[in-house]
Amino acid sequence: MSLDEFLENLTLEEIEELKRLKLENQRNFNFSSIKMSDLKKIFNIKQNLINKDRFDNWFNSGIEVNSDIDSFLFNLLKKVEPLLKYYKEEDLKIHFLSQIFSKIDFLSYDYEFRDFYNEKLTYKTDNFILNGEVDFVISKGLKDSEKPYFFIQEFKRDLEFSNPEPQLLAELISAVELNNFKSIKGAYIVGAIWNFVILERLERHKYIYYVSQNFDSTKIDDLKDIYKNLLYVKSEIIELIESEES
Repeated sequence: MSLDEFLENLTLEEIEELKRLKLENQRNFNFSSIKMSDLKKIFNIKQNLINKDRFDNWFNSGIEVNSDIDSFLFNLLKKVEPLLKYYKEEDLKIHFLSQIFSKIDFLSYDYEFRDFYNEKLTYKTDNFILNGEVDFVISKGLKDSEKPYFFIQEFKRDLEFSNPEPQLLAELISAVELNNFKSIKGAYIVGAIWNFVILERLERHKYIYYVSQNFDSTKIDDLKDIYKNLLYVKSEIIELIESEES
């Protein structure tokens, strides 16, 4: 008997039972709790620890900030620096990060993209599901997130609360597979420390990723670099959308 004949002879009850068994065998991972060991069970993923020059185009783009931005960052840091490493997640967002994001202004009506917060994302295969809410994503779309381009994960005080690196990687993998991207960028934050990440897709479910040096946002020079790195992301997204629409 062929597979098609077998399926045609199944009763509705038998079909529902097969669906139930399939769901039971499907592993479900939430972005907020996934560990690196989980990622390695379902993906072929490795970190390149050597080639830091992978960030050269990004970090050495030549983007400069004017004196008004210099003053803004200096005054913001002067105000929040004593409390920065003690902030809880929502405090960090409201008192510090949102000020920076607002100044960069990730909203573009012309190119129809913006920053989204606590946005739901799901990547599903026959064997597993990755899902949950992402802290921050810049995505195509105005009313709804349609195509994610850049993620920032886990505004945590320190690693005691959880490790944001695998959580960010899970989000980047989901976006790469859902949108058929070859690579994608992101960042994760632990207290005052930022790390930028590049994930490259070698083939389906096989990846290599790069993690930048630490950027300490309590230091004004590092904070300026963080600001410029995010400005580069904004300009790169505009270029990508222009290429997609041409």
